[in-house]
Amino acid sequence: MKPSVAPAVPRTRLPRAATLLGYAGRALSLVWSTSRPLTLGLMAATLVAGVLPALAAWLGKQIVDAVVAAMELHRVQGEAPLWPVLRYLLMEAGVVAAIAAAQRGLSVQQALLRALLGQKVNLLILEKAQRLSLAQFEDSEFYDKMLRARRDASVRPLALVNKTFALAQNALSLISFGVLLIGFSPWALLILLAGALPVFFAEAKFSGDAFRLFSWRSPESRMQNYLETLLAREDSVKEVKLFGLAPLLLQRYREIFAKLYAEDRALTLRRDGWGFGLGLLGTLAFYGAYAWVVLDTVGGRLSLGDMTMYLLLFRQGQSAVASSLSAIGGMYEDNLYLSNLYDYLEQPVAEERGALQAGVLPGDGLRFEGVGFQYPGASRPALQGIDLHLEPGHSLALVGQNGSGKTTLIKLLTRLYAPSEGRVLLDGSDLQDWNAEALRRRIGVIFQDFTRYQLSVGENLGVGDVEAFDDPERWREAAERGMASDFIDDLDQGYATQLGRWFRDGQELSGGQWQKIALSRSWMRRSADILVLDEPTAAMDAAAEAEVFARFREHAAGKMTILISHRFSSVRSAEQIIVLEHGRILEQGSHAQLLTAEGRYAQLFRLQAEGYL
Repeated sequence: MKPSVAPAVPRTRLPRAATLLGYAGRALSLVWSTSRPLTLGLMAATLVAGVLPALAAWLGKQIVDAVVAAMELHRVQGEAPLWPVLRYLLMEAGVVAAIAAAQRGLSVQQALLRALLGQKVNLLILEKAQRLSLAQFEDSEFYDKMLRARRDASVRPLALVNKTFALAQNALSLISFGVLLIGFSPWALLILLAGALPVFFAEAKFSGDAFRLFSWRSPESRMQNYLETLLAREDSVKEVKLFGLAPLLLQRYREIFAKLYAEDRALTLRRDGWGFGLGLLGTLAFYGAYAWVVLDTVGGRLSLGDMTMYLLLFRQGQSAVASSLSAIGGMYEDNLYLSNLYDYLEQPVAEERGALQAGVLPGDGLRFEGVGFQYPGASRPALQGIDLHLEPGHSLALVGQNGSGKTTLIKLLTRLYAPSEGRVLLDGSDLQDWNAEALRRRIGVIFQDFTRYQLSVGENLGVGDVEAFDDPERWREAAERGMASDFIDDLDQGYATQLGRWFRDGQELSGGQWQKIALSRSWMRRSADILVLDEPTAAMDAAAEAEVFARFREHAAGKMTILISHRFSSVRSAEQIIVLEHGRILEQGSHAQLLTAEGRYAQLFRLQAEGYL
């Protein structure tokens, strides 16, 4: 079967003009807050670069006229003074040097601002990401929005400001050119504008088309990036090779590229074709003005110096008008892209209304009362009617097939999601009323899909409690409890060993060793009295598993513990076992009670036990 390309997304509506002006103002404010000295420097360099070209043109006229006058004196008198010519030459040289210094100043300050602003915008994006809910991260449309914001928005604010300054520079140049051209004819200014307007309208039109194309194809671009990851990452390349997936994935990659390239090619050809055709109008306007000046010079109405100045003003003026209109079109395009950034940054975030540091019934433990939850866009609830009570010092095991709601229940407990119905209580108070930090200090958790950080061994443990992130003593204590200390001590650099293959001298661990690292990480948080283990020993052998749970029972005394596992040898020691099926509690009781009941638990237990006979 031919691989399919990611589906297209609905068309993006362009922001209104009033909104775009707001983005421009916000971009200027963002650049100003990034570095006031550099922004002021840009303003000063822009002023110099905008005014001095007209002065250079006027000095050029003086030089030509002075040369003609000197030649006439030399013809009549046999000699002529050179100082008038040299004086204007020196003045022009100084002006040209000042223009070059201003242009260099613009370049240097733009480069420095680009680095500072790129960092600031990326930090804004990442800081916003930390305040988003898990549901937003799991929403594909929102993920596309984040991708669009990150892809180009870090450079667009400065690009917008640079174009704004370029527009100001060209406007100053045009004003100064206009002062000189008005002496020739007011119609000269209209010729400059008329020659550049068609190109401007074409650029503005195609800028909008480019933005629409950029917005529509985010899913395809993301799929292409994902395929690159599958083909080039060490954690996926094993299966790609063993299953022979490379030809299939590469074919899909080529198809996506071909689709995106066809769209880019069509837009580029239309944009440049229209730009060339309409640009010829500007060229015709310039040469019409050129002929006008030449004819007036031949007719004796202009001097050679006047002709030189006006021709230079027409050429530079046409360039300034074209640059101004191009800057306006570019500002329009940059504003369109910035709308992605601010659309992302302004995504609503749920307010943290909780402030409790302790519950109203200390020692009551954990309660689920009529809890239900349905994922956004899902056709049926993931959990329904969940009622349970876990007291301090007691243990709870969750059993059920994949997709029965076990991990979803843990997400509700850790407040990564809020229940769709019912409530979850800790010490008599709704989790939503707890201060988030106070709540999470009480929870130590290892998820089944725990993160394998490309950091040192010690830092991989330290992430379990950021307050002890750099505490070697806490690392060793946690590693001892999580049974990771033995193999850590055998590593070349012990707790300083770099893990993973992304960085130099990185060392990869086995699945079981990584799981022990994650298990040790859960012991970093000393204040935690709720311990949650989601399939904590899936990658360990039977002997290691038995020792892990023996130590776990020893160190978990007095705490509330929740265990998710498919191994009944692990869950049988829990004081309370809950069997979940299709998001509901099917059975509940101790191991002995559930075996006596001869229900689903007993059936699964005996089925698994037969494998050991």
